[in-house]
Amino acid sequence: MHSHELLREVFDKASPKQVAADLNLSLSMIYKWAEPAENVSGSGASNPLDRIEALLKSTNDERLVQWICQKGGGFFIRNPKSHNAHPDFLIPATNEIIQEFADLLAVVASAAADNHISPEESKKIRGRWEELKVATECFVRCCEEGNFQRLKDRPPTIHPPK
Repeated sequence: MHSHELLREVFDKASPKQVAADLNLSLSMIYKWAEPAENVSGSGASNPLDRIEALLKSTNDERLVQWICQKGGGFFIRNPKSHNAHPDFLIPATNEIIQEFADLLAVVASAAADNHISPEESKKIRGRWEELKVATECFVRCCEEGNFQRLKDRPPTIHPPK
């Protein structure tokens, strides 16, 4: 789906007039965002989604996507690359997920032992949780594709000392 198509669908549910007022922009600017780029005159009205995409390509910094996902109440997990492979790597991958989960539980248990979780402990819990999500998403995608080369090619997770 192109960005202008998504915006057109969004504007079917959210009033373009309200969006213009909320963003302190002209209604015509909002409508231009929902047009294909080739239909937008030389006014420089590229839509915000295309600008975010350009910013990502320019910086190659996925923290931008992570920030947007957090603002939307979610999180970002990169999709694994697809390769062809035999499912011999399924058992080690399953073990890795179990180990990641065990590591997360160990960090949580250690942090909660004194009935108080400090900001530093919260940061460690978040880091372990992010690693577990990535490992699990990779595993699930490989299962859906019937393709486990990505699991084989994935470098082992190196954990900082606890």
